[in-house]
Amino acid sequence: MTTSLLERTPTTRPGEHRRPRNLAATVARFSARHRATAILGWLLFVVAATALAAVVGTIAATDSDYGNGESKRAQQLIEAAGFPDRAGEMVIVQSGALTAGAPEFRAAVQDAVAAVEATGQVENVNTDAVSADKHAVLVTFDMKGDADTAADRVQPVLDAVAGVQAKHADLVIAQTGAASIDKAIVSNLESDLARLSMLSIPVTLGILIIAFGALLAAVLPLGLALTAFLASLGLLAASSRFFPVGDSTTHLMLLMGLAVGVDYCLFYIRREREERARGADPEQALAIAAATSGRSVLISAFTVIIAMAGMFLTRDTAFISLALGTILVVATAALGSLTVLPAVLSKLGDRVDLGRIPGLYRRESNGRFWRAVLRVVLRRPGVSAVLAAGALIALALPALGMRTASDGIDGIKHEAAALQTYDRVQAAFPGGADPGVVVIKAPDVTNPAVTAAIADFKTKALATGQLHEPVTVEVSPDKTVALVRLGLSGTGVDATSEAAVRTLRDDVIPATVQGVDGAEVAVTGEAAQSVDFNHALTRSVPLVFAFVLGLAFVLLLVSFRSVVVAVTAIVLNLLSVAAAYGALVLAFQHGWGEGLMDFHARGALTSWLPLFLFVILFGLSMDYHVFVLSRIREGYDRGWPTKLAVSRGIRGTAGVITSAAVVMVAVFGLFTTGSLTSMKEMGFGLAVAVLIDATIVRAVLLPSVMALLGDRNWYLPRWLAWLPHQSHH
Repeated sequence: MTTSLLERTPTTRPGEHRRPRNLAATVARFSARHRATAILGWLLFVVAATALAAVVGTIAATDSDYGNGESKRAQQLIEAAGFPDRAGEMVIVQSGALTAGAPEFRAAVQDAVAAVEATGQVENVNTDAVSADKHAVLVTFDMKGDADTAADRVQPVLDAVAGVQAKHADLVIAQTGAASIDKAIVSNLESDLARLSMLSIPVTLGILIIAFGALLAAVLPLGLALTAFLASLGLLAASSRFFPVGDSTTHLMLLMGLAVGVDYCLFYIRREREERARGADPEQALAIAAATSGRSVLISAFTVIIAMAGMFLTRDTAFISLALGTILVVATAALGSLTVLPAVLSKLGDRVDLGRIPGLYRRESNGRFWRAVLRVVLRRPGVSAVLAAGALIALALPALGMRTASDGIDGIKHEAAALQTYDRVQAAFPGGADPGVVVIKAPDVTNPAVTAAIADFKTKALATGQLHEPVTVEVSPDKTVALVRLGLSGTGVDATSEAAVRTLRDDVIPATVQGVDGAEVAVTGEAAQSVDFNHALTRSVPLVFAFVLGLAFVLLLVSFRSVVVAVTAIVLNLLSVAAAYGALVLAFQHGWGEGLMDFHARGALTSWLPLFLFVILFGLSMDYHVFVLSRIREGYDRGWPTKLAVSRGIRGTAGVITSAAVVMVAVFGLFTTGSLTSMKEMGFGLAVAVLIDATIVRAVLLPSVMALLGDRNWYLPRWLAWLPHQSHH
């Protein structure tokens, strides 16, 4: 019985028994016919992929994988030279009254040196750095052993320094550095991400229970999303052989997997319920859902994948890793929605509504609020379009003043002692806490010509006023590479520091060490990496935009056979993204959200965020847009006038989109509770954009624009008549 009904066109009129003409319906028909194969096949796929991740492991990106341009080349030279991987630490000894030459001051410095050496955990201790005002001395040293485990071994050193501070209460004696900052902050960030990942699951389940009013129907989308996430981790492990994986990729994959996996199931299950409420038997209701919502899932997944693929054009490891992870989890979630979900629904039938909750359960959403809104919008479409577009444009205007900068250590509130000491070091020794690194590669960097050039380099660098002490030189074991570290003016990631990098590269290096004895020179460090990243991003942004918008246009054109629909969809999505940008600028660059989200405004957004958000938001916005347009086109193909198709299409999808948007807003909103400002920016931007998209754009702007255009929505030039006809019902 199931097979014969699924082989019919879901919206067939009496006497019609033709097969659906789209791929999603065909796959669903096969899954329903071979339920055991589809369900067991999915479970085996998930288990095998999970086992693959455990067996082969995931290759993580290293420092030399990140970065762009000259700074990336510098990191590669450092890794190839065999420098020991050490965690650098420093102790500042400072007094408001005493200078470095005072006996008490010298005694405090010696006590600090003796204390850290007594721990047996440090090496390469140096006390040469004295501040310009002579009121501070920097004791620098390296933690012994592997830098990756230094944070676990730094506590005895911190305790020793605290003991020296207690002995010299009239001076400031405090420690900071890679290991101490890592101990204070990074573990908290990892726990933040783990907490957000775990919180997102019960939050999503709670929203789904309210949306469906039935426990089993709520668990199904969550189960599919989580199994898709697990399977995609195995695929990520395999693909990491070609593209190394960044630190936060798996966390983003979980959240994106929940977002799109739940959306896809919502589209499917709610349509199946709707058809049952209209009198269709379980098999026919599933067939209709397969041919309509299933097709929307397919198009939406392709759109998200296309958008994310645009980030490969940046050639940046972080972007590529995030794009690859998202593509894998979206593709896997779509595969599960098109294969195992129809099989499970076919098996369950009406039992999908087991665990009904009184007061919440209903098969079909009445959507009274959105019906009322839609009546007003379609009664005055011109006024509605102007008001909605005007509101979004007004919200987008602040984005014209958007400024971006690398986060650096400023991307987190400086509440921990190690971070407060970092600020103190930066003030006394500009750039000393996060120095620029000049990498000099030559046949022998210890020969007189090179050493003389390095001495000349130091003199000219300090004379600029933008480059400062302490200046240190470290030579590789094979004497082919020298690292010259020196302080830069500014915070390390601001315009002042970037100007210092340009002075270093354009003026000081060419006049001193460049080319001496065949020397190759490259500059790295936080500020240099920021300069190179921004330059690379400026070059790649037009390519990414053109790629994403161009392919999305083609996909929509082929899917809906309309130039107008494709152009309208892209314009509306760009408008919602622009509005999200404007909200971000107000909240984070201008600091309007400081009190609410507990961060310190830097006057800029994180440099990677705008492009990342564009790609993510464009894909997610098209998710909703395709679902609504498919429903509208479905009605138009039945012969309804455009205005009626728009009205019924949006009313029929309002409940689903509202539920899906609430899930996304809640999941993304969790990011605003994290420690990193960049995480807060990302969560806020995603949540605001989805909220705008599901309300102003889908409920007001889209219907008003389509009502104004009328039959012109479906315009297709004659020379494109060869495009294949796609079944929307």
